[in-house]
Amino acid sequence: MPKLKSHSGAKKRFRANAAGKFKHEHPGQRHLMAPLGGKRRRFLRGSSVLNNTDSKTMRRFLPYS
Repeated sequence: MPKLKSHSGAKKRFRANAAGKFKHEHPGQRHLMAPLGGKRRRFLRGSSVLNNTDSKTMRRFLPYS
């Protein structure tokens, strides 16, 4: 059985934690932040964990994580 390739876009954006869940940074915080409210900017600051449906997709994209 050959090795499986990881999805190159996914491996730049998601990391598996010890529980096997996938951690990610919120999108939309690189530029054009001025019109956003302060509450929105504070929310985007932290990282988040993917829901179960998306985690199933990530397991297929990142088979060795």
